[in-house]
Amino acid sequence: MKPRKLTLPPHYRLQDVLAFHRRDSESVAEQVEQQRLRKGLLCEGSAAVLTIDFDAAHAPTTARYQLDLDGAAGAATPAMLEQVLHSVLGLRLDPQPFCDFAADDPLFGPLTRAQPGLRVVQSATLFEALTWAIIGQQINLTFAIALRRTLIQQAGRQHSSGLWCYPDAPAVATLEVEALTSRKFSRAKAETVLRLARLVADGSLQLELSASNSIEQVSQALLAVKGIGPWTVNYGLLRGYGYADCSLHGDVAVRAALQHLLGEDSKPDMARTEQFLARYRPHRTMAAAHLWASLHPRSAD
Repeated sequence: MKPRKLTLPPHYRLQDVLAFHRRDSESVAEQVEQQRLRKGLLCEGSAAVLTIDFDAAHAPTTARYQLDLDGAAGAATPAMLEQVLHSVLGLRLDPQPFCDFAADDPLFGPLTRAQPGLRVVQSATLFEALTWAIIGQQINLTFAIALRRTLIQQAGRQHSSGLWCYPDAPAVATLEVEALTSRKFSRAKAETVLRLARLVADGSLQLELSASNSIEQVSQALLAVKGIGPWTVNYGLLRGYGYADCSLHGDVAVRAALQHLLGEDSKPDMARTEQFLARYRPHRTMAAAHLWASLHPRSAD
């Protein structure tokens, strides 16, 4: 497909976006340079690489993007490309409504002013976001990235350029549990990933939002899947849908940041954290994002 141009919002924090996609040091499915992001993905059954070039390393105003397909583009390719582009660049959720909401808040007002333009980056697809949420349950980031790499190389597809494409649900559904447990997945985690994949692949679990399938219905359907709890659902909604009101009260880092923000000697428990975050409805996702960012403050781009 021919290169196209995208105008980026003011105060766009490119380094935050690149840091999210740079997590895998082996660059299996993503390659990150100072002003470029390459992401492997499946597009209507074909392996593809999305390349995004930014006009500046800090506070870029435009980006040029191109999709390189190992096959012909289908009718749904342009719409899918737009969805993926907005997800991987963190453009699904506008951060300004929370900044306005919290402007006079004694806790979050200073945080939002210290981190202007802070955004939440999404995974390229809903399935990638949800499997990543399962993989990341109760383990450190380095180990989670290694497990993610395993899943990609076990069920994904390699583009002609060599970059791997994150697998879709039908591909993961064909795996046996031993394909993952033999590579450091716990049995419970492997079974949950495969269970989700098979439910999505056979149509029992619909992830796409529609007039008859709301975000609340998706949440309840996910909670009914064995091995998936509230944290996984909320984190999956955050990374998959860019949903504005995810409650990350079960997240250890959110609780640690809240402890620091409140100046207390210990982390608040989940019940108290949930009660605290409820004050910021319907903007709890951005509240969590600012709490995360407060643990690793950086100057604005």
